[in-house]
Amino acid sequence: QLVESGGGLVQAGGSLRLSCAASGRTFSSYTMGWFRQAPGKEREFVAYISWSGGSTYYADSVKGRFTISRDNAKNTVYLQMNSLKPEDTAVYYCAARPQFASGSRYYTEYDYWGQGTQVTVSS
Repeated sequence: QLVESGGGLVQAGGSLRLSCAASGRTFSSYTMGWFRQAPGKEREFVAYISWSGGSTYYADSVKGRFTISRDNAKNTVYLQMNSLKPEDTAVYYCAARPQFASGSRYYTEYDYWGQGTQVTVSS
C-alpha cells in the first residue's frame, strides 16, 4: 500500500515536499516513481529512483527543480519540488515497479499506485 501526502496550494516560485509512505518490509527492493495527471491530460512521468537509491531519472520539464529521494529505513520516498510553476498543477501519484525491476518512464510498467495528492500552483 502506498500513501501520498504533502500536497497543497502554493504560489508560483514556491516549494512543496511530497511524501509517499509504503507498507511492507521489502520496500527497499522496489524502484519507485512519481507521476502526475492534470485535468483532461494523460498521466505524465515525473521522476523515478532505483531500489538502491543509486540512480535517479527526471522528466525534462522538472529537471533541475525537482529532486526524488528515498529513506528505506522509513519506507518512504520523497519528491522535493522547488521553483514551482502553474503548469506543475496536477494530482501527483507515487508508484512502485515490480520487485527488483529497473526504472521506467511508462506508467503502464508500474504495478502499485497510491491514491494521489493534489498540488495546485497559483500564478
